[in-house]
Amino acid sequence: MEMVRIAILDLYEGQPNQGMRCIREIINAWGEFHGLNLSWDEFDVRQKIELPDLSYDIYLSSGGPGSPLESEGQPWEIAYFNWIGEVLAHNENPLNEDKKHVFFICHSFQMACRYFGIGKVTRRKSTAFGVFPVHVLNEGQQEPVFHGLKDPFYVVDSRDWQVIDPDFDQLKSMGAQVLCIEKYRPHVPYSQAVMGLRFNPWMIGTQFHPEADALGMRMYLQQADKKQNVVENHGLEKWESMIEGLSAPDKIMWTYSHIVPNFLTIAAHRRILQPM
Repeated sequence: MEMVRIAILDLYEGQPNQGMRCIREIINAWGEFHGLNLSWDEFDVRQKIELPDLSYDIYLSSGGPGSPLESEGQPWEIAYFNWIGEVLAHNENPLNEDKKHVFFICHSFQMACRYFGIGKVTRRKSTAFGVFPVHVLNEGQQEPVFHGLKDPFYVVDSRDWQVIDPDFDQLKSMGAQVLCIEKYRPHVPYSQAVMGLRFNPWMIGTQFHPEADALGMRMYLQQADKKQNVVENHGLEKWESMIEGLSAPDKIMWTYSHIVPNFLTIAAHRRILQPM
């Protein structure tokens, strides 16, 4: 059977996180479900300026800490943007049949929005932290990666930054589409954040964490030190609402079991349908 090769771009800068564990587990479970011969490698983008070459079939670029603006001009960002450009050039070359599929998560999503110049990246007035509803737009309802999702669907959100005010002229010029947006908040005078984008036929991203698994997140948040940290920074009510949101089978687990697996299946469809 032909090998499916996946590259995981780690933007966590060495900080402890749940995201990388979740990405690994999704890839392994997805490969086992489809009976695929797959391998994956990780690249430490921010600490070691490691970037994958174009020999991989699928790329998953993680979330990460800090400002998506302050890295401007830093060596790792220059290398990361060069990598996006190389993937883009490869995919746009009609002689290359092996298109490279990329999924940008949270911090990576904000970086990609900066690269393509399709929205304003700005600091939020307050941290978005918890389980929140996300509203699907018409374009999102036609998006294969979102197949099986409800409107709204629920996500794990943890960020101090956001992408707002999309440039629709730029979106149109590059064939990009806004797929989903932040929950409606008519009581506050703030722009709704863009929560998901189809950048082009091979690149997609979300500002939330579609890889977050409910069971792992619940166990993580129930650790005494983690609970104390959430309560001190966000209040007991926020901690309780997160535990409740993570316990509902039609919320986070539904998102977890659809978005990234759908993306992987679409990206590897030729190998799944026609194994060698």
